[in-house]
Amino acid sequence: MISAVFIPVSIVLLFIYSQVKKNNTYNSFVKGAKSAFDLVLSITPYLVAVLIAVELYMQSGMHLLISGFISPAFSIFGIPKELAELIIIKNFSGNGSLAILTNIFELYGVDSYIGNCASCIMATSEATFFVSSIMLCKTKIEKLRYAIPLALFLNFLSAILSCFICKFI
Repeated sequence: MISAVFIPVSIVLLFIYSQVKKNNTYNSFVKGAKSAFDLVLSITPYLVAVLIAVELYMQSGMHLLISGFISPAFSIFGIPKELAELIIIKNFSGNGSLAILTNIFELYGVDSYIGNCASCIMATSEATFFVSSIMLCKTKIEKLRYAIPLALFLNFLSAILSCFICKFI
């Protein structure tokens, strides 16, 4: 309900503000659209590289081997072994992890402990490598000494906390 009102009101207020400031609203819009187009062109190679890597990872079956290998370590931290694949894929692809989440819901149910944990993990983590590739493209940062390891650690920590909190729900 609120978005049905908020978005049109915001657009009207921006138009009024632009008129008060005596800006050419149409030219400003076209400039913004042109810069967005340039952005899309500049990040496309990075997106294609990440998407191909994720698809190769999934199609090769490596995700099953790695999740099977790592799941015993996850169980030490209170993360069910069924969520290992989700936690690993979430770092690479939001859509890939959404497909895994759907499978988890079908197998265990949406109101199960595993379903609740999976939902929380999806909400509290990010596709680290996907986002990093886009941000690196635009910011021209070449040295990521701590950024990616810290992001991966925080995604793992969020999975641990999600499963811990879901025990009490």
